[in-house]
Amino acid sequence: MQYLALATDYDGTIAHDGAVPDETIDALEALRKSGRKLMLVTGRQLDDLQSVFDRIDLFDRIVAENGAVLYSPAAREKRLLAEPPKTQFAAALRARGVPVDTGDVIVATCRPHETAALEVIRDLGLELQVIFNKGSVMILPAGVNKKSGMHAALRDLGLSEHNVIGVGDAENDHAFLGACEFSAAVANALPSVKETADFTTAGDHGAGVTELIGMILDGRLRRDRHMIPIASGRGVETAIHAYGDNLLVAGASGSGKSSFIAGLFQTLIEKRYQVCLIDPEGDYESFPGTITVGDEKHPPAVEQILQTLEKPAAQVVVNLVGVPVADRPGFFLTILPRLQELRLRTGRPHWIVIDEAHHLFPSQWAPGSAELAGSLHNVVQITVDPEHVPAAALKTVNVVIATGPEADGAIRSFAKATRFDAPPLERTDLQSGEALAWFRDSGDLRRLHYIASTAERKRHQRKYALGELGEDRSFYFRGPQRKLNLRAQNLATFVQLSDGVDDETWLHHLRSGDYSRWFRENIKDPDLASEAESVERDRSLSARASREKIRGAIEHRYTAPA
Repeated sequence: MQYLALATDYDGTIAHDGAVPDETIDALEALRKSGRKLMLVTGRQLDDLQSVFDRIDLFDRIVAENGAVLYSPAAREKRLLAEPPKTQFAAALRARGVPVDTGDVIVATCRPHETAALEVIRDLGLELQVIFNKGSVMILPAGVNKKSGMHAALRDLGLSEHNVIGVGDAENDHAFLGACEFSAAVANALPSVKETADFTTAGDHGAGVTELIGMILDGRLRRDRHMIPIASGRGVETAIHAYGDNLLVAGASGSGKSSFIAGLFQTLIEKRYQVCLIDPEGDYESFPGTITVGDEKHPPAVEQILQTLEKPAAQVVVNLVGVPVADRPGFFLTILPRLQELRLRTGRPHWIVIDEAHHLFPSQWAPGSAELAGSLHNVVQITVDPEHVPAAALKTVNVVIATGPEADGAIRSFAKATRFDAPPLERTDLQSGEALAWFRDSGDLRRLHYIASTAERKRHQRKYALGELGEDRSFYFRGPQRKLNLRAQNLATFVQLSDGVDDETWLHHLRSGDYSRWFRENIKDPDLASEAESVERDRSLSARASREKIRGAIEHRYTAPA
């Protein structure tokens, strides 16, 4: 389920003249029975709410006093989310003849006394704000509103705002409605609320909420309000849906796949979508804002991954470097259904990114059940060759991003593997930062300049500097006569061996372009490869000078690995 919770205002929304209709109570009960959570987000004080509404037990959390108080009806626990204003504030208002009602935190009055309230706030030098709710005037600590209160409730419930529907009617509802993945206004709402909401109900007050709940339960709510930008240029933004799209990112090593993924990853993090990235090669372990589970010496534990993902704000990289290559598909088959089960329960992680998908999906893979297959959405598969990824996984893809000089070939390879009809393709000379995107649902084929990550990613630093690359990805100093067989399993060993090999061996590999090729294909660092290429092309350099330049390029990027 995409929508796992409903956050609703009270007065003017579920309630009319303070009373909630029986039909609305029945609808709220039905929503709870579906496994969803309910939050009541109101400007009322808690004791006042309890005096007019005897069914607060329907709600998992109540946000009262316009975001200042959080209450759990089941546990009967109340928590203040802000410090109350100083007592002299209310006293100063009363001294001016302003009618005042005080709660645990809130100080409330009515129009037209907002001017007097602002003057007292100024005179006393207090950090308070004035919030309007139709004829009511609420004074609260700065930064406290229905949005901040709802976020506190979501943290309690282990939910993300991206899995919440909000409904309200008045100006103080703008803050929390804007934070919800989908927002609704009842028919009696203020025009400004209707203008910004995603949907306006036909019914007013409780009848409108009953209508909305019916749409939630039968899946009629649209799911495409939010879009994730992936490219921009020439005044046109290209985006994917925040819910429902599956991506394939294909291209040769060094073609820009990692750069595209880094930009997408950063965008998702900034928009507070939870990501779980399966990282076989340790390429993303230093990505800012993420928690890495596993390293080259410690395989990731499934339960630790799931426990970390229980926190909605946690962005998780699952590092498989410590898992033997032959065991990685088995580990992946273990973690994928557990991630899908977590999604069915919490709606998260919102996105699953699978690097080196051709190595992780077994050749005959198929979803384990129809229910789990239905949760196989918002998945990004990354591969050098689509034909090596199982057709069952590829057929879920509706957006193909192809990078590098063979981008058209990657799309043809995908179409061949899935037996989808490929779009008309011509060889495209893509520039750095460009990709070819095929949107299968619309048939649209676009050349785009993808959004790059502005975060500083330490490219594979620990693994490539000090880790164990494996025999097939190591560098071998063999020399022109192939008399040597000195293996460099990481950059530290490479630097050490390069200092010790004879000049003839060093220059043989230099003139053959072996160093830049290794940096590009196995270290996956095109910048380091480009710098090495410039050294390889400079025939005026001696063996000693070229050694120093390549060593300096490595140490500049990888914190002096030798």
